[in-house]
Amino acid sequence: MDVNLDIERTYTIKDLPISERPREKLYSYGVESLSNAELLAIIIRTGYGEKTAIDLAQTILNIDDKGLPFLTNVSLEQLTEIKGVGKCKAAQILSAIEIGKRISRWNAEDKVKVTSPMVIANLVMDDMRYLEKEHFNIALLDTKNQVLGIENISVGTLNASIVHPRDVFNMAIKRNANSIILLHNHPSGDPHPSNEDINITHRLAEVGNLVGIKVLDHIIIGDNRYISFKEKNLF
Repeated sequence: MDVNLDIERTYTIKDLPISERPREKLYSYGVESLSNAELLAIIIRTGYGEKTAIDLAQTILNIDDKGLPFLTNVSLEQLTEIKGVGKCKAAQILSAIEIGKRISRWNAEDKVKVTSPMVIANLVMDDMRYLEKEHFNIALLDTKNQVLGIENISVGTLNASIVHPRDVFNMAIKRNANSIILLHNHPSGDPHPSNEDINITHRLAEVGNLVGIKVLDHIIIGDNRYISFKEKNLF
């Protein structure tokens, strides 16, 4: 008597032909040869049911139309909502993303001298362009205009950041900064300043003059573009 068993089996990358396995491609051609889905498949290792690890990786990348950039801010809850992605796989993905962010920040801030608004904009563009809420950060500079660090001051709504001069300059004093550059993002992707942006900039510049920590610029980050208040003579 035949019995049909509906057994859910986990597919792995080993189920693929050798030429299509991401690890083998990496060994033969280098990590640069792998697609986004293949890189992610190496991290998550196994698929689910009839899906290989690459299939599951592609499902993760399709969570949002942005694809890979969306993962810069993906949450544990969003990942575990996908069938086949448990807490373990989600933790592996989030850890890999965080390592990438930390390496990027470490390399970017290593003795960078700010000689133009573009230097600081390039420094923060990848971290800030995909944020879904407004983040108000400050770049702390020493007497040689080298970056001491970039610190977050506040996270606002989609439309506005809430910034208090006390918080801004307390951080600058703690880090012994000689001057600062104000930074915030526009989730819309359009970096043009609002009246509120201009008013906050003037207010902070005035306080900076009083405490002896000059505000050199305010840079608004959009989607792969920026606006510098200094370049636009806005303060």
